[in-house]
Amino acid sequence: MADIPAQWDAALSGTLYEEMGGADALARLVDEFYSRVHGHPLLAPIFPQDLTETRRKQFAFLSQFFGGPPLFSEHYGPPRLRYRHLPFPITPARARAWLSVMDAAMDAAGIDPAVKPKLMERLTRTAAHMVNTDEDGAPVP
Repeated sequence: MADIPAQWDAALSGTLYEEMGGADALARLVDEFYSRVHGHPLLAPIFPQDLTETRRKQFAFLSQFFGGPPLFSEHYGPPRLRYRHLPFPITPARARAWLSVMDAAMDAAGIDPAVKPKLMERLTRTAAHMVNTDEDGAPVP
């Protein structure tokens, strides 16, 4: 999953991507996260059975999001994250569940405890932005 060209190495100095351990750490995180998704009652219904492409896109997005190579934009175009997720009812409870699973995945992937709060802070803002449905099923603007 971590097919990162060598030319990116020098440009990544000081990024969260580098702090977390680069492509190898990110691949572990994505694998740990998706190994838990189908077991979570709030998340399983909005994810496909086959997570192969979902994992690939998540790796590409998080690489770019944390300051690594812009893999998502190169392969899929602009992230437009909220727009891409509009077909899925993302409630506040699902956003919290996603963060909880990501938190556990970071621990299981061996993400440095000193870096984890920085990653979670960025992900928490993004998760809040992704909420498009209230708990009663009404759209959230």
